[in-house]
Amino acid sequence: MAKSSFDYIIIGAGASGCVLANRLSANQANKVLLLEAGETDTSEHIHQLGGFTQLWGSDLDWKFTTAEQKALNDRQILINQGKVIGGSSSINAMMHVRGNPRNFDCWREQSNAGWAYENVLPYFKKIEDYEGGESPYHATGGPMHVRACPDMDARSEHFMNGAVEIGYDGPYWDYNGERQENGAGLLQFNITPDGQRHSAATAYLDPVRDRANLTITTGAEVTKILIENGKAVGVEYSQGGETKQVYVDGEVIVCAGTFVSPKLLMLSGIGPADHLQANGIDVTVDLAGVGQNLQDHLQLPVIYRSNIELPTPTLLTGNVLFTSTTDNRQGAVPNLQLNFIPAAPAPLLPFLPDFGGPVCIFLPIMVQPQSIGEVKLRSANPFDAPVINPNYLQAEADVRVFRRAVEIIRNIAETKAFGDLNGGELAPGEMELDGFIRGNVSTLWHPAGTCK
Repeated sequence: MAKSSFDYIIIGAGASGCVLANRLSANQANKVLLLEAGETDTSEHIHQLGGFTQLWGSDLDWKFTTAEQKALNDRQILINQGKVIGGSSSINAMMHVRGNPRNFDCWREQSNAGWAYENVLPYFKKIEDYEGGESPYHATGGPMHVRACPDMDARSEHFMNGAVEIGYDGPYWDYNGERQENGAGLLQFNITPDGQRHSAATAYLDPVRDRANLTITTGAEVTKILIENGKAVGVEYSQGGETKQVYVDGEVIVCAGTFVSPKLLMLSGIGPADHLQANGIDVTVDLAGVGQNLQDHLQLPVIYRSNIELPTPTLLTGNVLFTSTTDNRQGAVPNLQLNFIPAAPAPLLPFLPDFGGPVCIFLPIMVQPQSIGEVKLRSANPFDAPVINPNYLQAEADVRVFRRAVEIIRNIAETKAFGDLNGGELAPGEMELDGFIRGNVSTLWHPAGTCK
């Protein structure tokens, strides 16, 4: 075996890869290699607040497409994922939303000691340089700037006060504070004080790029983890048409995202034995969970004609309400995130039809999906995209979330506070609701799971 060059090899410079590169290289005794399939994050569209939609379908996007989704009228869904330094934190909508506290507490109840919300809250706070100042739930001085929606044109007291009028807390409820559910407020964003995206790359990687013990290599698509005697000893990757290998004394850390991570594990012989053998891959570890348990958040646009012409927002959205569609009690885990924008936002204008006048847009998001999917290899060719089947809306419970979401939206729209913006429902309008849901839901780009 060639002499090892590094103590750690990190595959993928997305959110987790950037953080790990920062933390591990803080120890000068560690030699760290960070491999990224994409290029560096120099595009102006990354850093401009409204520019990220210009990156969809570009070379900075993996452009993953699902298999035909039976419950979505056989539609295939494009899932944009960042192929660039910073990963999807360089091309997303910059919203800063913590996981629900009850989700973490459930992990503890399932014998995962140390994963209750009280245990992870200090780490959420450690991330933050919170514009609103310190509190039991927020901190300042962290690497990532967090602020309430800075785009005044994206804020909407019509929405927040309308939600209060029908019984929710607010306005200006802090969903990352004492309680996430049943309060309407402003979305929080990872945006710097001077109005730039604050990605994982700019927050964690840029300050340490010059460390002598950190090597960052772009355009390096890892094709295989090298395993000897049951231990990962290095990786093989392709760069500029050339196949290269690099070895490690310590650990290979796979941070390649929900789709590429299981693909890479399976290409390396780690995964369900029958699937690997069917693709002609020698089995190193028969691990049935690799590629399984795929879950994703879905969104559904609900559009109203507005009675007033408002300025065009720069951000995609600005206001939010978290609630449960099945249990309104405090402490119930929200299964619905309801975003709202008071006018058609600039990032979406190239993709929206001409509505013939001003509109406002509700965006219900299903955040506790019951439909479970999988990721499989298309072939043993490392450059073939994986087969992605999220099984969107296969579970009837997920459809019920959207049905109830539309009811909540209609209740808010009928309030006195919302009156100026309610010029009539355009979509779904008179359409049959289930047909509208199945024909119009799409990903919110939050796939998870697949590497158990």
